[in-house]
Amino acid sequence: MQTTADDAVARLNHEIKAGLADARLKAKLEDVGGMLIAGSPAEFGKLIANETEKWPKVVKFANVKPE
Repeated sequence: MQTTADDAVARLNHEIKAGLADARLKAKLEDVGGMLIAGSPAEFGKLIANETEKWPKVVKFANVKPE
């Protein structure tokens, strides 16, 4: 059974992919240093999980301290 949240995620994913396909939006994002990554909601979840695991290790290794 599909929930409203699943429907909303699917719709957002569809609309974001459409936006990323627009050359003007793509150019604007690249101009400000954005990196375009399109994929499924599951792929995005995996990316976020990987980044969440990676960055604390980088900060600890680099001995970064808050100012």
